[in-house]
Amino acid sequence: MNKKFSRARTAAQAAHFVPFRRSVAYAAILAASSFIAAPAFAQSALGSFAGGLIVSSASYVDPGFSVGASLPISTGANAVAGSSFCANANCSVNVWNNASVDANFGITANVVMQNINASTGAVLNTVNVTAQAASQGINLVTSFASKSELAINLTPDGQSLTFMGYASTTGLLDVSNSATPGVAEAGNTDTATASYRSIGQLNLNNNSVQVTNTNAYSGNNGRAAILGADGNYYTTGNAGNGNGGAGITNGTGVQRIAPGSNPSTTTLSNVAPYSITQNGYAADKTAKDSNYRGETVYNGTLYVTKGSGSNGIDTVYQVGNAGSLPGAGNTTVSILPGFNTLLAKTDTMTPHPFGIWFANATTLYVADEGSGATTDFGSNATTLAGGLQKWSLVNGTWVLNYTLRGSLIGSSFTVNDGNGHSLTTFTDGLRNLTGQVNADGTVTLFAATSTAGSALGDSGADPNQVVSITDTLADTTASQAASEDFTVLDTAALGQAYRGVALAAPVPEPETYAMLLAGLGLLGFAARRKKQKAA
Repeated sequence: MNKKFSRARTAAQAAHFVPFRRSVAYAAILAASSFIAAPAFAQSALGSFAGGLIVSSASYVDPGFSVGASLPISTGANAVAGSSFCANANCSVNVWNNASVDANFGITANVVMQNINASTGAVLNTVNVTAQAASQGINLVTSFASKSELAINLTPDGQSLTFMGYASTTGLLDVSNSATPGVAEAGNTDTATASYRSIGQLNLNNNSVQVTNTNAYSGNNGRAAILGADGNYYTTGNAGNGNGGAGITNGTGVQRIAPGSNPSTTTLSNVAPYSITQNGYAADKTAKDSNYRGETVYNGTLYVTKGSGSNGIDTVYQVGNAGSLPGAGNTTVSILPGFNTLLAKTDTMTPHPFGIWFANATTLYVADEGSGATTDFGSNATTLAGGLQKWSLVNGTWVLNYTLRGSLIGSSFTVNDGNGHSLTTFTDGLRNLTGQVNADGTVTLFAATSTAGSALGDSGADPNQVVSITDTLADTTASQAASEDFTVLDTAALGQAYRGVALAAPVPEPETYAMLLAGLGLLGFAARRKKQKAA
């Protein structure tokens, strides 16, 4: 099966209102019943299209500086590009050229969520979360082009999404490496205004936003947030952009944060610190050993990944004991048996794990981002780059079955903006990941891709893709999975980058409601008969 390039935006013209009409029908059915309350959501609510794939993205915002103007953050440096995203036809002159004179260069951007058809890629609904938050008097943005940000996770009740951002406004420079108000760091070269990192929680039924600010991740960024069954947020991220220190070490890695807590009075604690001394190596930068990116909770256990930076070990970790979330104090962290234990700085073939998803207790899928360099591909585009790893738990040790790459990894694609600008880039690997187990013994997985760099010079700014693949759950060898390939559901526009993926809770079909109501009716009838007999 060949890779299917299916932007499917035109299909949305015909399909856009179908899911909503169904939702209205469901509401009408429920409203007519005295047994079940009708759901309350606006037509534009992200959850109006429940059952689809929700994708987060960052959308570039013009910061408004002009050619030759002095950058406001970097002393003595001059901008070398125009204020538009691309200043020439092939985007070789663009705002990201400023990174050569400002190592902290980044622009705060809108947090955008889309609900897309998980089969066709048709965009069903789009919500500008930054604008929604602003309407509630809340500042909440992401950074363009920090590629490790904006993972999204469903809350335990399936009614909301959680993610990490910044308490700032759009179009500002260098916020992603700024300090947080309560944690200063000597040597941080970023002089942008100190900004809290923010945990956002978006209600899928009405698009309302709740935000909890934190002093964690000073000098760097939060990557993911999960609301635990115990009512606390568990977040992952990286801290430090200078000389480090106790505040940086305490504010990195996994943070346990109570929703609504006050950042000025909340003590930071890295509840899942890891040190490479646990593996017999000499200590390095302790804060960077806990430079976690992906995270998931499965069977009550928190798992995290590390896949970037020159310190520490790029691998998959279990946080604490099986079946329990981390407490307020430091928790033992261990590398999953069978996964990589080699140092990132010495192992040239080290993996780059990002998103993780459990199909069951013995099957784990890991998204490998690749290094982000075209040298990953060498002479064979499917040999060295990232992809989707499938692992099985055998006698207490995880075993790599195979890595799915198909024709996706190493392939190129071109994006045109309709204004004379075009950009060609290469797919390197996968970042955030989610999936579902199907009734026929297969699993379907969805991921946002990484790119191997382009004329923009910052792979995080490249438009990337949302892809899916179906794998047979029982397969354990590459030969069994040889025919499996990725489908491209959607490609980001120029100035847009896809980040996180999550599957919304499915809404039952009308027939399901009819059966449910009929069943309730039969229960009522049976109850009446029983009462009559008793009388």
